[in-house]
Amino acid sequence: MKIDWKPGTLLYPLPAVMVTVGAEPSEYNVLTIAWTGTICSDPAMCYISVRPTGRHSYAILKKNMEFVINLTTEKLARATDWVGVRSGKDYNKFEEMELTPVKAHVVQAPYIEESPLSIECRVKEVLPLGTHDMFIAEVVNILADEQYINNETGVFDIEKARLLVYSHGNYYGMGNFIGKFGWSVRKKRH
Repeated sequence: MKIDWKPGTLLYPLPAVMVTVGAEPSEYNVLTIAWTGTICSDPAMCYISVRPTGRHSYAILKKNMEFVINLTTEKLARATDWVGVRSGKDYNKFEEMELTPVKAHVVQAPYIEESPLSIECRVKEVLPLGTHDMFIAEVVNILADEQYINNETGVFDIEKARLLVYSHGNYYGMGNFIGKFGWSVRKKRH
């Protein structure tokens, strides 16, 4: 039997990503985001939602209107959590977590060298929604670590990367491969 709950954010799990901002090294910062996702395929677009209050990165993001979404892994779990609970006003998060900021190829913001996949984004629109502002962005480039590209298929290997997800206050490694899109209706070969 199902019971009624107060409306809330229960679409889980979500990717736990580290978002990098800043146009120059003196303002580089990194924050953890779980409110993120794909919103369009062509053109490739995504979003991040950030609290405007109490977030050092918010002002940097709003000024430059560019960011990089860096996927995280089980190895990056501690750094992912730490940069999400510490302020860039008080800490150099890159140094504290031994993360390497590298100038992105298209946008001014840096990417994290240790991330298996970094998505360069340029903000198209900012929507104030309540506790968070949604930054709708066009994906302008993707930087993928070659070691996670399947040589046979040319696809990013999620299992090999051991990506991190967030669910209701907790971090988890991703599960095992179950099937490819359309596998449930594919005709069996005899």
